[in-house]
Amino acid sequence: MSGPDLALVVEEPGRAAVRPVPATDGPVAVRTRYTGLSAGTELSFLTGTNPALTSSFDPELGLFRSDRPGAGYPVERLGYMEVAAVTEAPDDLGFAVGDTVAMTYGHRTGYRADPLRDRIVPVPPDLDPLLGIYVAHMGPICANGLLHAAVEEIGRDVRALGDGVRGRRVAVVGGGVVGLLTGLFARHHGAEEVVLLDPTPLRRAAAEGLGLVALDPDRGDVAVALKSRWRRGAGDRGADVVFQCRGRTAALALALRLLRPQGTVIDLAFYSDDGAALQLGAEFHHNGLGVRTAQIGRVPRGTAHAWDRERLSAETVAMLRAHGAAVREHVVTDVVPLAEGPALLADLAARRRHVIQAVLSCEE
Repeated sequence: MSGPDLALVVEEPGRAAVRPVPATDGPVAVRTRYTGLSAGTELSFLTGTNPALTSSFDPELGLFRSDRPGAGYPVERLGYMEVAAVTEAPDDLGFAVGDTVAMTYGHRTGYRADPLRDRIVPVPPDLDPLLGIYVAHMGPICANGLLHAAVEEIGRDVRALGDGVRGRRVAVVGGGVVGLLTGLFARHHGAEEVVLLDPTPLRRAAAEGLGLVALDPDRGDVAVALKSRWRRGAGDRGADVVFQCRGRTAALALALRLLRPQGTVIDLAFYSDDGAALQLGAEFHHNGLGVRTAQIGRVPRGTAHAWDRERLSAETVAMLRAHGAAVREHVVTDVVPLAEGPALLADLAARRRHVIQAVLSCEE
């Protein structure tokens, strides 16, 4: 690749562009093939609602601090689902020119990686390279949700990703990419039944295409409907585990209503609203429920058997090997050139266009 790398950036609130960005340093050079759009997160930068814009996360204290400057604009590193071809690598790093790898460096045409700074995950040759967008980060996010569910069920000695869902009744709130892949992971690992709830017909159709049951939460009281048939014993009705994957506190309120007593919501959502819909004095209090956030920044503390991000990527590859054709057909709805990225973001922000998984292609 000649010339500077081009990237999709957010210049200011409401305005995205594709333009040159500074080069990076590292011994491994890659050329981007595909980069997946994470619509919820990336639109929060376009609309100016992402907390990282106005405050800085202190990793030592675990706090967003308003007394420290945020990222601000322009946002030049946007996205975390990249698939690339290796174009240059030292002999001792285990990568060869032409290898396909998954990384998290943002929507740009190329990158120079340093294995001490960047995760470089091989994409096996038998996997559709476009599906490699899920291998480094998005798939592990969903797999980490199942890992947290397993810890809630059996404790720290988790030996298989299905330990928290096998033979159990699972509800998934939200039919975006995270919800669909999490539901598919649960089905893949032996859940008795997986019901996904989303008001969007496109997403419900995708869920059904993946072999899940899909319900519209706006048609009647779905909590009453599910609890009427999901019974474990007297006064013990509802989902064994709920994965909350929609970035609205109203969705979290619904997730709590779906749970059986003393159950736990595994929360994978990114919230940007004010939380007014959450009523903690209702089912949360009366049924003794819990909420466990399970984002990819941490695997459960103290888990044995090497549960780390590398293993979660391997679990993602295994799931995609089994169900990749269905994911490609039902989850990946749009593939457009990188140059069309700004228009796509603008359409999504204005709700002129609806996608499940949009992919920006850098293939010539």
